[in-house]
Amino acid sequence: MNKPLAAKAGAFARSPSPAAAQCPGGFADAGLFQFPQLRWAFNHARELGPTKEVARGDGPVVSLESAPRHLGALTFVKGDGERLTLSESLTRTHADGFIVLHKGRLVHETYAGQGAAHRPHICMSVTKSVVGTIAATLIHEGALDPDALAPYYVPELSQGAYRDASLRQILDMLIGVAYREDYANPDAEIWDYARAGGLFPRPESYDGPEGFRAYLTGLRKQGEHGRAFDYKTVNTEVLGWILQRVTGQSLADLVSARIWSRIGAESDAFFLVDGTGSEAAGCGFAASLRDLARFGEMMRNDGAANGRQVVPAAVVADIRRGGDRTHFKAAGYSTLPGFSYRNMWWATHDAHDAFLARGIHGQSLYVDPVAEVVIARFASFPLAANRHNDPLTFPAYRAIIEALSA
Repeated sequence: MNKPLAAKAGAFARSPSPAAAQCPGGFADAGLFQFPQLRWAFNHARELGPTKEVARGDGPVVSLESAPRHLGALTFVKGDGERLTLSESLTRTHADGFIVLHKGRLVHETYAGQGAAHRPHICMSVTKSVVGTIAATLIHEGALDPDALAPYYVPELSQGAYRDASLRQILDMLIGVAYREDYANPDAEIWDYARAGGLFPRPESYDGPEGFRAYLTGLRKQGEHGRAFDYKTVNTEVLGWILQRVTGQSLADLVSARIWSRIGAESDAFFLVDGTGSEAAGCGFAASLRDLARFGEMMRNDGAANGRQVVPAAVVADIRRGGDRTHFKAAGYSTLPGFSYRNMWWATHDAHDAFLARGIHGQSLYVDPVAEVVIARFASFPLAANRHNDPLTFPAYRAIIEALSA
């Protein structure tokens, strides 16, 4: 079985042809996780395994008024002094699609590789922010108690790592669990999670858990909850289980009813699901880039879209304020100085109170309420961890915001 990505990004220069990149074995094909095959896979995830539709509903599509700005030639300087254009940075970071909204207007849109305006792309951990937004909304409405322990909602969790974990600790990634989110380590538990859910190849002798939830019940506690930020996808899987149990809806139907059918999306989205039909709550959401930008625009507008309040303004304000910066600092994210984490969103604590959703291999939804800018990005960067492309993406975002604010 092939190991997770560990090669240097500079070794890759070209996108594959569709024929060369297809993975007919679906998620059972280990080549799916190697560049350049993953570039095809991220744009064709629905062809690789079972999914659940997230319906856009029958409401009107919110049009994105076009007001083009020539941002591709915009230049910025990286931290090491190198000067790049935005177009060069998108090529170097293997962006599949890139959209910029300013005051709700579409000022820049470009696609590359297998990316296309109509084609849903896997969002990876941007999924967490979608799920976290719904959980925070249900807390605001009183349907969830942030201080309640996970087994109160899901008794099956009463014997494992989450037996004494509160909903608030889960939402803010303050959980002590024996699980490593190390994408470059083939022995890390992230790959056991992926095998259980059918998202990564299983050896012929596999006798592990069947499905995400069976995997969660076997996790064991490590350290204390509530003491430090520790980013782990399994926390969002627990959250998704809680949401399904409390609402009686599948996660796909819940996202449709609460968000996708209310923001004026132009296309249905979908979730990857495991063999039991449970959605991959931490990484399995896929949507078109324009609709992801619409989601970001709703969050920029204090939760309002399409003439109505989709998410309570108080929920958006809580996300903008962020979480405990001391807890976050201890995690040692060198490319995210001064950040924090709240309700499964990353808060910058900059002068604009910008906040963002992000996923491995370069997925991003960046919301700047002060500059009235939303940036949505899909990518297939060869290395999973975003610390490899943050030095290019964050300076580019700042240059865009400065240019549009001038």
